[in-house]
Amino acid sequence: MARTVQIRTYTVRDGLLDEWVDRWQRLVVPLRRDLGFEIHGSWKDHARNQHVWVISYDGPGSFEEANAAYWASERRKTLGLDPGDYLVGEETREVEQTL
Repeated sequence: MARTVQIRTYTVRDGLLDEWVDRWQRLVVPLRRDLGFEIHGSWKDHARNQHVWVISYDGPGSFEEANAAYWASERRKTLGLDPGDYLVGEETREVEQTL
């Protein structure tokens, strides 16, 4: 199965971008990595209140299956981080690497 790569752009509530990214880095990134995802980078766009990051998965099963396992995991449920408290918009694009 080929590696699935997504570019995710989250629009964050005014004034919460730095807090969101800090909590995302401390809580979400380690769990994603433990579950076989790779995080290729993360950027803050202060002008648009956006957090942009790139994630991929190349493990057993599909990206969708691995993502469902992430959301269903007990560790995810106990993170104490509800994206709805921070995010007002989300765009996910699946892309194919060319270089």
